[in-house]
Amino acid sequence: MTTLALRKYHGLGNDFLVALDPAVTLDAAVARRVCDRRRGIGADGLVVATTEPLTFRLFNADGSEAEMSGNGMRCLAHAALDAGVVAEGVPAAVATPAGPRRFVIERCGPISAWTDVEMGVAAVDGDAQRCNVGHGELAVLVGNPHLVVAGPDPAGVDVATLGARLEVAVPGGQNVEFVALGPGPDELTMRVWERGVGETEACGTGSVAAAVAFHHWGRVGPAVTVHQPGGPVAVRLDPDGATHLAGPSEHVADCTACIP
Repeated sequence: MTTLALRKYHGLGNDFLVALDPAVTLDAAVARRVCDRRRGIGADGLVVATTEPLTFRLFNADGSEAEMSGNGMRCLAHAALDAGVVAEGVPAAVATPAGPRRFVIERCGPISAWTDVEMGVAAVDGDAQRCNVGHGELAVLVGNPHLVVAGPDPAGVDVATLGARLEVAVPGGQNVEFVALGPGPDELTMRVWERGVGETEACGTGSVAAAVAFHHWGRVGPAVTVHQPGGPVAVRLDPDGATHLAGPSEHVADCTACIP
C-alpha cells in the first residue's frame, strides 16, 4: 500500500485534490478512488502536477481527463504558492494539455488567494444562432469543449436531465452551460453541467465560454462578471481573442490517501 500526500482546495465550491510531484504514477483508477465522496476524500477532480517545470494534468471524478480547468488552475496556483514554488505577484507559467498558460496569484487571507489566469484563445465552433430574445446556443472551445445554452433564469432549468443529455451529444462529450443575462449590465447568471463530473458549483472554463458566447451575440462587453451558485468570477476578453479568468480559491485541508 502507498500513502499519497494531497492538498485540497476549492474555487467557488468546485473542489480539487492537488498532488504535487507525486512519488507514484497516478491514473484514472486512483482519481476515482480519491475523488469518491463516500469511500475517498472527495472532490470534483484530481490535479496531478510537477513543479520543475510546473505542469498541470487533470482527472475528473469519473477518471476521465480534462484538457483544461479554470478553477483547477487557480487551485494548482494556490498549491504552488503554499509550497513555495511560485511567488505572490510574479507571473508564472504552467504547461497544460491545452497549451502553456500564465497566471499571477495574490494572497487575500490566511487560507484564501486570488488568481488571474490566462485562459488562451477561445474558439467559436460553427454558426451561431441569433440571440435576439435571450435564447440560442453556441459551441465554444476553451481548451476543452463547451455548449453555451442561452435562456431564462437557470434556477428553473433541469440541469441534471438536460446536462447529461447534451454532454453526450458530441463525440467525447462536452461541458454544458445554462446561462441568462443579468442581473446587471455585462453580467451573466449560470449553472453548469461538467463533463465527467455532473453539476458543479462553478466552472472556470465554462464562465469563459459563456462570456465569449454572449459577447459574440453582442449582449455583453469585453469585461464580464459571471454569477454561479458558488459565487462570481471575472472574465476579460482581449481584442486578439485571448481570454482571462480571475477569481478566488481556498485551501481546505492537507491529507493523505491510502493507495493499494
